[in-house]
Amino acid sequence: MSGRAPATGVPQEGPGGERGPFGLRLRAFRRRAGLSQETAAARAGISTRALRDIERGRVQRPQSRTLQRLAEALGLSSGELGELLAAGPTPRGAGRPRLLILGPLSLQRGRTPVPVTSPMLRRLLGLLALKHPEPSTQQEITDVLWPSGPPSSHQSLVHTYVSQVRRLLEQGGVRNGPPPTVVRTPTGYLLEAPRNQIDLGHFDELLDQAERLHRAPDPVSAYESLTRALRWWRGPVLADADPVLRQHPAAVVVNERRVKAALLHADTALLLRRPEEAVPVLWDMVNTEPLHEGLHARLILALASSGEQAAALNVFNRLRDRLDDELGIAPSAEVRDAHLRVLRQQFPTARRPAPPERTASAGPFPAQLPAMAGSYVGRRRQMRELDALVSPDPAARAHVVAVVGAPGVGKTALAKHWAHARRAHFADGQLFVDLRGHSPLPTLRPADVLAQFLRALGAPPDQLPTDEDEAAALYRTLLADRQTLIVLDNARDAEQVRPLIPGARGCAVVITSRSRLAGLVASDGARQLVLDVLDPDEGRRLLAATIGESRVAAEEEAARRLVRVCGGLPLAIRIAGANLLARDARIVDYSAGSPGDDMLSRLRVEGDRRSTVRAAFDLSYRALPATARRMFRLLGLMPGPDLTVDGAAALTDSTSAEASGLLAVLTDAHLVRERAAGRFGLHDLLRSYARELAGREEAHAARQRLFDWYLYHADAAARLLHPAETDPAAGTPPAPSAALVFSDHGEAAEWLDAERENLAGAVLQASGSGFTSVAWRLAESLHPYLSTGMYTGDCLKVATASLFAAVADGEPRAQAAAQLRRAECHRALANDAQALELFGSALELARQADWTEGQVLALRRIGAAHQENGAGHLACEHLSRARELTRCGRGAEPDVDTGAGAEAEVGSDTGAS
Repeated sequence: MSGRAPATGVPQEGPGGERGPFGLRLRAFRRRAGLSQETAAARAGISTRALRDIERGRVQRPQSRTLQRLAEALGLSSGELGELLAAGPTPRGAGRPRLLILGPLSLQRGRTPVPVTSPMLRRLLGLLALKHPEPSTQQEITDVLWPSGPPSSHQSLVHTYVSQVRRLLEQGGVRNGPPPTVVRTPTGYLLEAPRNQIDLGHFDELLDQAERLHRAPDPVSAYESLTRALRWWRGPVLADADPVLRQHPAAVVVNERRVKAALLHADTALLLRRPEEAVPVLWDMVNTEPLHEGLHARLILALASSGEQAAALNVFNRLRDRLDDELGIAPSAEVRDAHLRVLRQQFPTARRPAPPERTASAGPFPAQLPAMAGSYVGRRRQMRELDALVSPDPAARAHVVAVVGAPGVGKTALAKHWAHARRAHFADGQLFVDLRGHSPLPTLRPADVLAQFLRALGAPPDQLPTDEDEAAALYRTLLADRQTLIVLDNARDAEQVRPLIPGARGCAVVITSRSRLAGLVASDGARQLVLDVLDPDEGRRLLAATIGESRVAAEEEAARRLVRVCGGLPLAIRIAGANLLARDARIVDYSAGSPGDDMLSRLRVEGDRRSTVRAAFDLSYRALPATARRMFRLLGLMPGPDLTVDGAAALTDSTSAEASGLLAVLTDAHLVRERAAGRFGLHDLLRSYARELAGREEAHAARQRLFDWYLYHADAAARLLHPAETDPAAGTPPAPSAALVFSDHGEAAEWLDAERENLAGAVLQASGSGFTSVAWRLAESLHPYLSTGMYTGDCLKVATASLFAAVADGEPRAQAAAQLRRAECHRALANDAQALELFGSALELARQADWTEGQVLALRRIGAAHQENGAGHLACEHLSRARELTRCGRGAEPDVDTGAGAEAEVGSDTGAS
């Protein structure tokens, strides 16, 4: 369990000093209220200069009536007013505590820590402070210093450690009085120091005072003393000490007094109807004392009284299970009674300040959520993540959730759907604004939005602050103690939304953006919810919700194909559905008529400029800097599913560092996805969009650079891994930009494995786009890897594209090699007839090219095929011709004497399997 902390920014009494400087505390209270100095001074009836002097410490102790008016203006509780009234200069002679044991041990001089590094000195000092003002016996000191038994010289060692502790205390002493010291007693040693120089002394004095006031009875003053007493605690007593010291009887007594103070504090808070102030203390205590039933009973009542009944019931259930698991007992009558009171709604409710009155002209509380877009399907997990904004458990509750994702992925639809579904949790209204972060209209400034929200919250239009900071402060003030939902749609960046996030924990903020808004996550504690495309089943349900379940069920396969063509993008699926309804077309006809880039052109609704996928993409693209726009355009040309940083550098003719920065910009804008570590890809529709943006000359030059980059590395890997199957006569391609160096076989093989899909795609794209020489050369470099790795499907596609490229390039030898590869693939696939035909074609092409090795290989494969078919005469004929070529010294294969040996030869050759 974890608890809530007190209001941030308000200096608290505690180990850092008895009180924070008066001016700093007052300023913190003012900032918490969201007021400027001018506004706070006007409300308190004093001058701005007077308030400024007080906050800067020029006025040490203002008059009590001035403090009273300031407290009213700032909305301080009686306890906080009491702290201010008690603040001011420390009386002469009242030294600040120097020895802190209510938490980790610490010795201080002023605010400067005095290092105590020796474990033995820390044990001795902790024991003396724990027993103060009583002495520690010689036996106690010995047991604490040496838990496993003392050495023979322990008495002299104790004297030595005492002397060292005395020197430490002299370093930590006050300047205007005798320093604390350690004195000898008849039974042991005593820490001689005023009680106010030890935090335990302060705690004891305040607790004693609170008990007297409680008996008076004066619950308000008692509550203030208890609050101040508990603020001295930083954790369990001597939290960093050895177990023998933490479990010392004196430490047990001190911890019991802390529990006693926490119980009395909770009882008094409930009596004063201020239960929310007791909750953080009780959360801390039940974490420290997980089986203490009195603390749990009060936490249950305090949570329920603060409006968190579900969290209260959860505390009971967890305690009941823990008691049963660890002790085998049921909760006590006290806990059961608290549980029953929650179930019967019999608990004191918190006394909450009334919200600012709304003028008659202000109208009702805001309800600005726009209409939902028809039925909503899927996104159940994301809905559950957004439910963290209304979690009954304070520890699990979120304050801000940023829904981020690519254009058209459904961010606004999710935010609106969730907001409508959970609006009952926000009784004080819902605010909504389109910030136009990606819009053809000008982006809204925070000041413009604040003015809209302030008017909606009832602020008089003629009294709105002109200064943005003052407007933001008034906005936070009006939302204090309210339960309001704020939806900030289409945000540009973190700076645009920061002034619009209220400080009130009862409010919830949902932000949607195409940017990652990483700054909000890092600095403002926002939770990030990344929205991706719909999975196939969700996409199918969305299409059915748009055009009707019966139509989808009647054309199930075509419907799923349409969802795939749309890439699972909700906007694309909805537009496709709208077109199907408008044209009364069959799904199979619509999806079949929309291959490739044409689909993007058809994903538009006639007469509605906003309802197009391209328009959504345009807004993100235009918001990019020029260099990032160029990178995006060229990424649409990549032949495979992704690119590395080095590949992107080659594509754009830039350095790897420059490419990495541009890819980060595109990833932040959700136009590019990092599919795996260091590998970047685009959604299918975004790739089509990017491709159509690239100019012809720009695209030609980029493709040439990328194909050259692939060829260089594939050739280098082939020469390293398969030197016997590479042509030494062929020159090495020139090194491109962002070239890699393979240091060993492992690196080369790893690169080929990672780039296999891209390399196969590059051959196909190069062959089809006029880069014929690169296509067949790259194919020849790839073949040994593909055949050895048994990637038969890729090998066949690459060989076929290579054949077309070699024909276009007028290269008969390359044609023969490609046909041989195709034949080998069909042979591996057991397509024997097709393989025999292709080997015959390869033999003829090899003859035309005067390529002896190719002829020998083709003849041997044909002979082996005939041998397997039982045509021994034909087998011997082809094998004899292969032997003749080899015997003439023109072939590279060994002699074959008989048809029976053909099978052995076939088995020795490397096939494309």
